[in-house]
Amino acid sequence: MIVYDPLWRTMALRKVTTYTLREKCGISHATVQRLQANMPVSTYTLNRLCKILDCRLDDVAVYIPDQAQP
Repeated sequence: MIVYDPLWRTMALRKVTTYTLREKCGISHATVQRLQANMPVSTYTLNRLCKILDCRLDDVAVYIPDQAQP
């Protein structure tokens, strides 16, 4: 599963809010909601986030393996 926990830490370090992403950077409200819910987003969106935040992909998302079901 891909989670976006690193994104929120990176945004906090750079003092970027979800308002900034939406209003100043053109990221849609729906996309921000998808990120908050750890739902899939496009690689285009991930690329834009890296440009906006001047960071690497691992500063935005991380892969966590699903736990095996018993």
